[in-house]
Amino acid sequence: MPHDPYKALYIHLPFCKHRCAYCDFTTRAIAPDSVEIDEYIDNLILELRRKAKEGELAEIETVYLGGGTPSFVGQARLSKLLYALGVSMNLTPEVECSMEANPDSLTPELIRDVYALGVNRLSIGVQSFDDGLLRTLDRIHDSARAKQAVLDARERFENVSVDLMCGVPGQTPEMFEADVQTAVDLGVTHVSVYPLTIEDHTPFRRMVDSGEIDDVDQDKEALMMSMAPNVLTPAGFHRYEVASYAREGFECKHNIAYWTGVPYLGLGISAVTMTQNDARRMRVQDGEVQDDLDRKQMRAEDLMMKMRMTRGVSDDELFAAAVVIPGALDVFNSLVRDKLVKREDGRWKPTFGGWLLGNELYGRIYELAP
Repeated sequence: MPHDPYKALYIHLPFCKHRCAYCDFTTRAIAPDSVEIDEYIDNLILELRRKAKEGELAEIETVYLGGGTPSFVGQARLSKLLYALGVSMNLTPEVECSMEANPDSLTPELIRDVYALGVNRLSIGVQSFDDGLLRTLDRIHDSARAKQAVLDARERFENVSVDLMCGVPGQTPEMFEADVQTAVDLGVTHVSVYPLTIEDHTPFRRMVDSGEIDDVDQDKEALMMSMAPNVLTPAGFHRYEVASYAREGFECKHNIAYWTGVPYLGLGISAVTMTQNDARRMRVQDGEVQDDLDRKQMRAEDLMMKMRMTRGVSDDELFAAAVVIPGALDVFNSLVRDKLVKREDGRWKPTFGGWLLGNELYGRIYELAP
């Protein structure tokens, strides 16, 4: 279908040194010298060149290299991929170019090379700075390595994010708060806080089922999520999404694109492409259509996704949606009555209680156009 230009580009690198016990992403452990990685990178480069010739990269504003562990594939391969990216699109400093990395494979040399080739934001998968919790999570780095990786990254990068996890078996609220404080002390500009989810078909699920580890305590997890601002707000961070905190100007533009209905192109195995025009939105993964939304469903989804963010939706956005979905205003008024949403300064914003009851908040909005 004729579609609006893509504004965001996601490149998936599905390789890791080790697959963690909680992980259900499309990724797998592989030998670092495997020819399969080289073949995969070569195919990505061919696809980049093809999309560039088709004009699909002309208006890209954000790029995200995710995985897996992009840093695991090494300097030479990343340099080759990033060089191809740079000649395929207008990779200026104004384009946010993020790359995920794990502490065990993030070296000063790799940091130097990817920075020189256009990456300007690093997202480091720390999960915790507590050695005991790292062992529980089946991570292959320790706390000292995680801290050094952040310090090394900051030698070149101003924009450094860390992922932290809460709700880990054996983790206390005080341990989580200490992890957040350590991230602040290391000078990061962005923190993502993820509640642990025990996914089916993972070693963690089998360990829970066998009684080897405790299942997630959702009340304790919610408590930890609520504690993060206690450390981050005084340190100059603001919460801009349910799980994301940033210093001013360091919000992740790529993720905001996902939450605000911006068309995006995905390259690599399992990467999702979202194509849309005014009347239709489609998501395609590995050649198969995952979503096919009409105009009403698009508007409902946009309202729902924007409620992940602290700024929520404006009066104008809601009134425009209500033209297409007549029941939208009634639903939002009911969400205010139920204290899942608050209305202030001409905007409809999620409350913390709304986030905690996210399934209800998002479900009632999405039901406007099932």
